[in-house]
Amino acid sequence: MLINQTFITDIKSIISSSRENAIRAVDHQRTLMYWHIGKRIFEEEQEGKDRADYGTYLIKYLSEKIQPEFGSGFAPRQLHWYRQFYRTFPIVSALRTQLSWTQYKLLLSVDNEDARTFYIAEAVKNNWTSRQLERQVYSKLYERLLLSNDKESVLAVAKKEKLPSDAKEIIKEPMVLEFLDLKREASYYERDLESAIITHLKDFLLELGNGFSFVARQQRIHLEGDDFYVDLVFYNRLLRCFVIIELKTQKFAPQDIGQLQMYVNYYDRVEKLPEENPTIGILLCTDKNDAVVKFSLPEGQKQIIASQYALYLPTEKQLLDEINKELVSFKEKDKK
Repeated sequence: MLINQTFITDIKSIISSSRENAIRAVDHQRTLMYWHIGKRIFEEEQEGKDRADYGTYLIKYLSEKIQPEFGSGFAPRQLHWYRQFYRTFPIVSALRTQLSWTQYKLLLSVDNEDARTFYIAEAVKNNWTSRQLERQVYSKLYERLLLSNDKESVLAVAKKEKLPSDAKEIIKEPMVLEFLDLKREASYYERDLESAIITHLKDFLLELGNGFSFVARQQRIHLEGDDFYVDLVFYNRLLRCFVIIELKTQKFAPQDIGQLQMYVNYYDRVEKLPEENPTIGILLCTDKNDAVVKFSLPEGQKQIIASQYALYLPTEKQLLDEINKELVSFKEKDKK
């Protein structure tokens, strides 16, 4: 007797989905338990706030009483986390069931409230794992986006209050590609960079941003006897357009624009459907002079973007220096 294989697939899907929901429900109950413990510790601490070191004494005393029975999850260090959890997220109904305790614990290290709001919205929307959230926090995703976008737009897009209307609202500057394991000291070719991206495609899509899906690598374009090959082609469902990426292993040069512009024109005239938006081209390079980029492109155009990439995570100081440079630049423009 033949059994429809779709039937088997559906049953497996039901089992997997139920197991995931059960695990998530248990983890959320654990998260709520830690929140209520933190709330109770904080309330008790306030009763004795006039006594020096009362909070430290209270947590140590509580740990001694409950840890022997309930285990290492109630050591003094963990109880401090629970107290901080309550103080950082004081509204229990606002806790997201999609986020695990591991993710909330990671978010406690984010001091900026707007940044926390952004990471929560992005983690829920993109179903980030704890590892993916950790990478985005440690690579300073929020700060990097603010280098090329205003804070209100970043948060509005993240919280789905508005759809992105411009590629610059979702393209990071710079892109951080430390997961490719291409060392700064080593020499490498564009094909090495491309191969590394394909090998780590899932991580690259995460770094690219929201709504991207992979279409092709080395896409052949045949024009009356001449062949050209596009490095990488993606599609962005939020912007509803093709996104072409050309890879360069050196600093931006004006002549790099010409070929990318041709690829963009080809996709606009041949591949794009009437209801889709104009194709976007991204020139991904190791460094760029913004003034050179500006005068290499037609004034007011939005289809070609030059973006830097880095092969290592930026330090907090580097990001702050970049943000300060942007602030100085804005102030100078305002004076004019």
